[in-house]
Amino acid sequence: MHPSCRNILNKCDTLMLDMDGTLLDLAYDSFIWLDLVPKEYAKKMNMSLGDATAQLYKHFMSLQGTLKWYSSDYWSELLDLDIIKLHQMERDKIQYLTGAEEFLNLIKTYDIRVLLVTNAHNDILKLKSEVIGIDQYFDQVYISHDFGAPKESQLFWKKLSNAEPFDIKRTVFVDDNEIVLDSAKQFGIKSLIQITKPDSKQKQQIAKNYLGVKGVLELIE
Repeated sequence: MHPSCRNILNKCDTLMLDMDGTLLDLAYDSFIWLDLVPKEYAKKMNMSLGDATAQLYKHFMSLQGTLKWYSSDYWSELLDLDIIKLHQMERDKIQYLTGAEEFLNLIKTYDIRVLLVTNAHNDILKLKSEVIGIDQYFDQVYISHDFGAPKESQLFWKKLSNAEPFDIKRTVFVDDNEIVLDSAKQFGIKSLIQITKPDSKQKQQIAKNYLGVKGVLELIE
């Protein structure tokens, strides 16, 4: 256990957990968006992989942090590709991060309300739930698309607090995205934790502004 994590869950009534990069290995999503989508787009547009990647990168950068960025429907329409079909083709790559499923089973023994709070599109969540059953571990699941705003927005947190009243002083929120954590901090949530190894195929990150843990199991062990 990280020294700063000691007893953090004993002072917690509500535990909010992100999905991709916090509980599930971001390597799957990285492969889809950085490898498979560019290849399929290049093939469709009859252009080089380099040109396709450059075009997509511009789109990605202009929309990052917006609800469209997380919408499979938006990207399917924009690129004229069946994004969900591409996800389904590689569904065997969907997996938990090390220790995440063990953590989800252990947290059931705590008197804590456990919420999944994700920017993932509904159909992506449905696919991942079908493959590994992630939805079964939560008292409630909240999707930013249902609120019309991503977690990066204060509107999301306002709507979440209306749907799910919680004490900001007794809530722990875990995410791998520092910008999302900044938004939660702005809303007033006190206990914020950043996952530093969201992608099993990438180097561990350094948490500069928040308590960093390699994986959620560190909150208990």
